[in-house]
This record gives sequence, structure tokens and C-alpha cells, in this order.
Amino acid sequence: MTNEIKRKRRKRKKNYYFTEVHERAIVRYSNITDQKERTELYIAYIQPAFNEMVDKIAYTYKFTSLPNIDYLKDDCKIWLTTILNKFDPNKGSKAFSYFSVITKNWFIHQVKKTKFRNQRECLYEDVHKEIDSIYMVTHHEYITGREKYEFWKGFIEEMDSWDQEMFKENEQKVLKAVKILFESCDDIEIFNKKAVYLYLRELTGLNTKQVVNNLNKMRKKYYAYKRRWNEGEV
Repeated sequence: MTNEIKRKRRKRKKNYYFTEVHERAIVRYSNITDQKERTELYIAYIQPAFNEMVDKIAYTYKFTSLPNIDYLKDDCKIWLTTILNKFDPNKGSKAFSYFSVITKNWFIHQVKKTKFRNQRECLYEDVHKEIDSIYMVTHHEYITGREKYEFWKGFIEEMDSWDQEMFKENEQKVLKAVKILFESCDDIEIFNKKAVYLYLRELTGLNTKQVVNNLNKMRKKYYAYKRRWNEGEV
């Protein structure tokens, strides 16, 4: 009987609430000025996606511990509507990544405001523990997986633009080698810091010092990209 029940069970399908259809709707919204069509796109596609996204982010990252969370979620959804015009699809960022990062940062700002109001009434140690508990996250597989994919996909595209900025021969060698490692990451069995340097030395023909010096230049570009990503600029 148990085996029969097991055979009848089906895997639960994931609810992909923010699909390519919704991506295209937001891109279309950004590229037109006709208010009637914008309203139709918003009601049919954008608003439902925003509602789901805000609710899931609030739950996933435990922002539900904030006071008046239902009112805050409504405020966030309204605020997202007001900044729809700021999304620029030509910058290469996906609408899902752009608005999910902005939504998380909006809630984090609410957390900071709440902590500031309560700071005078609590001991520092208690505040510290409470902040830690709020920032402890149970990552949602869909949200985190997709954000991670979008981040690295965007970074690889960002590296392609560095060809015009890194003119020196050694810079070009290290850049090409790093791209090869990214493209072959699934085939590399040992992937630690020493192994990476070894691969880079073999691919470039440079010594460790030369590799490190040129990697440092790329590291600065990476941090600049990461900052722009966190601020929703890419």
C-alpha cells in the first residue's frame, strides 16, 4: 500500500511567478509612452509579479518580523510602481534581478529605521542579537539561484567590455585566462586558490607575481561591478 502511494505521488511544480512573459511586459512598459497600454501591461502582468515578489522576499529573508509588515509590503509595492520608469533594459540587467535587489534594499532600510527607533529602549547587546536574527536568511531556491545566475552572467558580459580597457599584453593574457576558467568551471575538479593560480600560470605563461599583479587590477573592476549590481545600476 505504501509503495502504491509513493508511486502515485508527483513532484510539486515550482511556481515561476516572474517568467520571461513578465520580463517582456516590463521591457515593453519601459519602451512605450502610451498610458493605456502601460496600464493594461501593469494590471495583467507587472502588478501580479510584483505582489508575489514582495511577499516572497519578505518571507524568505524574514522581514516578516518587522512591525506592521502588511502595511510595509503594500508601501513597497506602491513604491516599485513609482520607479518602473527608472528600469533601463539597455543596461543588460534583467527586470527580476533589478527589482528584487531594490526590494531587499528597501526592506533593509526599514529594518535600520526600526532599529534606530528602538535603540534608546534596548541594550546594545540585545539590538545586536536582534539584527543578527533578522539578517539570518533561509534562502529560497528559486530567488537565490536565479539572482546568482544573473549576477555571474552579467559579470561575464562585463568582462567582455574590458578588452577595450586592458591594453597591455600581460593584462590581456590574464583576462583571457580568467574567461577560460569561467567557461570551464564545470570541468575543473580541484577549485581552490592554489589550483586557480596554477591554472592561470599554465594558461598565460606568466609567473605568480605577474598573475597576481594583473588579477589585482581585475579585482578592482569586479568590486566596482558588484557595487553597481547591489545598487541596481546593472
